[in-house]
Amino acid sequence: MNPALDHGLWPWIAMILFGFLPSEFWRMLSIFLARGVNESSPLLVWVRAVATALLAGVVARLLLTPSGALAAIPLWGRLGAMGVGLGVFALTRKSVFIAVLCAEASLIAVGFYVG
Repeated sequence: MNPALDHGLWPWIAMILFGFLPSEFWRMLSIFLARGVNESSPLLVWVRAVATALLAGVVARLLLTPSGALAAIPLWGRLGAMGVGLGVFALTRKSVFIAVLCAEASLIAVGFYVG
């Protein structure tokens, strides 16, 4: 048998072969095809709006009907962590990274408090 399959590397290999590489091809192709496209064109404004709406839907679903470990956090804790993240985002000159870290820290703190 293949040693990579015996030592638990197969999920990582499958993730790279079937997850990362196919999507990376399309990302690189889009970089070359998007040169010279006007960012304020109606089509790109619509695409940005659809992407924002989809992301808002995913966030709403995670907040209101969570599954897994997030379901153990009460609604007030999930909404509070989102509020912390939004507040930090506004206060840190729109730093998504710092906002996500603070929201995660809030969720973990609520998890320890409730658990």
